[in-house]
Amino acid sequence: MKSKEHLDLVRLNRTVFEALDHAQLVELTCRLHTMAIEQSERLSMNSTNSSRPPSSDPPFGGGRPIGDGNALTPGTAAAPDGPPVKVSAPPAKGRKAGKQPGAKGKWRDEPLKSERSQSFWPCVCAHCGTTFEMWDRVARTATAFPVLELERMDGGIRIACVMHRYEVLQCACGLETAAVPGIGALSFQDGRKRQLQLTERGMVGPSVAAFIVALSVRHHQSRRLIREFLRTWFGVSISVGTIDRCIREVGVACEPIVEDLLEEVRAAGIIHADETPWYQRKLGLWLWVVLSATTAVFHIGSRRHEEIRDLLGDAIVGWLVTDGYHAYRDYERRQRCVAHLIRKALALAESLTSDGVRFGEWLLRELRNLIHSVAEDKGHTILNPIQARLKRACMLYREHETEKIRQLAREILNDWSAIVAFVTNPLLPPTNNEAERALRIAVIARRLSFGTRTEEGSAAYAASLSVVETCRRRGVDPWAYIADTLARARRGVSHLPVPVAA
Repeated sequence: MKSKEHLDLVRLNRTVFEALDHAQLVELTCRLHTMAIEQSERLSMNSTNSSRPPSSDPPFGGGRPIGDGNALTPGTAAAPDGPPVKVSAPPAKGRKAGKQPGAKGKWRDEPLKSERSQSFWPCVCAHCGTTFEMWDRVARTATAFPVLELERMDGGIRIACVMHRYEVLQCACGLETAAVPGIGALSFQDGRKRQLQLTERGMVGPSVAAFIVALSVRHHQSRRLIREFLRTWFGVSISVGTIDRCIREVGVACEPIVEDLLEEVRAAGIIHADETPWYQRKLGLWLWVVLSATTAVFHIGSRRHEEIRDLLGDAIVGWLVTDGYHAYRDYERRQRCVAHLIRKALALAESLTSDGVRFGEWLLRELRNLIHSVAEDKGHTILNPIQARLKRACMLYREHETEKIRQLAREILNDWSAIVAFVTNPLLPPTNNEAERALRIAVIARRLSFGTRTEEGSAAYAASLSVVETCRRRGVDPWAYIADTLARARRGVSHLPVPVAA
């Protein structure tokens, strides 16, 4: 029996075993033993000894883990510090999502009843350029439409229907000028019958749109659940298509802000970066995050080196804290996440091989002592021997016959300067927990929605998440800022910078 021959467990029965000679039985037993060890180690993996997030652990501390935390579907392995993997998309249903051609439409049974009206007037005469004054005569109303606005009160919030009226003023020159709703950016998407145009002429106001985005992006509610929530608690009926349009509009309005945030991240002293798999319909993409203490930027794209270079540039001012993915190794000033190495060492310490247990426990002891010693501000008389013992352990096992032991030893030696950078720079964090926590909300959204479906949707989601996380880090209300940004974008006015808490 050849060692590379495929092991067909279905055909292995008592008759086959009895027909094998002694050498073949020994070979088969060794291969089955190796397979049993691999499967046992895989079943024992959890968030404490691998790169899986805590949400992948089984409930109540028992049973089998519910799939890889970095994969999009259970059983798909994709460690964040490993090589790129090919992820498969969910099975196609044979038809496009949404309303199908020829399907019966739905419309509002009763028109919206406005509580009050709000008038808008032109500022200057369109013919002679004279500035209008308060006493200029209102000739008539050019157009009027109801707008849903969210109002915050001491006791809570409510949604009011306001009639927006755009008036026509008569100038002293005798000619009339009408106020018109503002028009902002136009978002194109191939194959769409009606492109997304940001405009003030719409039923949903900026504050209600920001509230819808809060339910979708921050609280992971689907479009249909948002529609049910608005109808049940506010008595407002909004279609799924209108809700989706609001979410897209906020994303398009937030996209110009991301460029400003990127400049702030690049100028930071310490930058965290991480990535996780992401679906875009049939494409297996990746969601990246780069962040500082007060700014966060999310981006959906491929896992190539060019993605991180486009985000951070060829040279950054500060230090980059990352996991072990090789795309980050182009940056010299880098701190490698020690927590990832500790989890790998813990996996070896819990393995079924004696050398793996010995090497894993050695790494665990030295890595943890190194972190504690730096945190307690110990001197070089303590830190240098710890580093020497850690390197000696890797030197002893770098040629080991077991692949996992050999790979981990070489990985630490090849990236040694980035692993111990925090020893000589005490301000550097030894772990990349900041980026992993920032990605947590996106990982939950991915499991619920399986990602996005279009390039526009991916850009909108990443931009909205960037603004929300940045505002959260700066201690300001993200939804008030998003509502103001959307109102400006619908008028074609540039956005304001993200504020900083006083």
